[in-house]
Amino acid sequence: MSEVIAGIEIPGTALAREATDLVRDVADETLFHHSRRVFLWGSLKLAARGLTADPELAYVGGLFHDLGLTDGYATSDRRFELDGAEAARTFLLDHGRSAEEARNVWLAIALHTTPDVPLRLAPEVAVVTLGVETDVLGLDLNEIAGDQRAAVVAAHPRPDFKNRILRAFRDGMAGRPDTTFGTMNADVLAYFDPEFERADFVEMIKGSAWPE
Repeated sequence: MSEVIAGIEIPGTALAREATDLVRDVADETLFHHSRRVFLWGSLKLAARGLTADPELAYVGGLFHDLGLTDGYATSDRRFELDGAEAARTFLLDHGRSAEEARNVWLAIALHTTPDVPLRLAPEVAVVTLGVETDVLGLDLNEIAGDQRAAVVAAHPRPDFKNRILRAFRDGMAGRPDTTFGTMNADVLAYFDPEFERADFVEMIKGSAWPE
């Protein structure tokens, strides 16, 4: 029997079950529950806006979006968003989804910390950003009914979530600070490390190899 939370059906396919098992194995409780909530919030937000997304693709996008913060998938030289995007793309292709479908989920994860842009792309891309903005920033909560919010949080609790997710961001990016340039991720490192020095875009332009 399919699992339904706040009116949203969790895909019961083999692909979805394997995605759940994979994330369960590598992510802690904070990231796992956050990732499931991202799928649920994003799906609820799409429904409120009269949109739908392929459930499997939305589910993999939500579950894999923070894989780049885990030891098993983090790299040392690229943004954590790209680590999760690459993992999702490979997973979907290995499970028979098309290159275009895998590309949309890649975009959903790669762009989920880039404000506004994903919301102008396919629903399978937008769903992850909608979910992340809801769970991390609390944006547009009025689009989700109170009983739906209660059902999601009952299924996937968020104890001390604000502090825990900030620490997860810090732990996942501290070893690759240069990858936070041009993103909000630099704010996290600056919050935890007073000696963190942001790259300055203006100074990069002024100090470039061009004479003028």
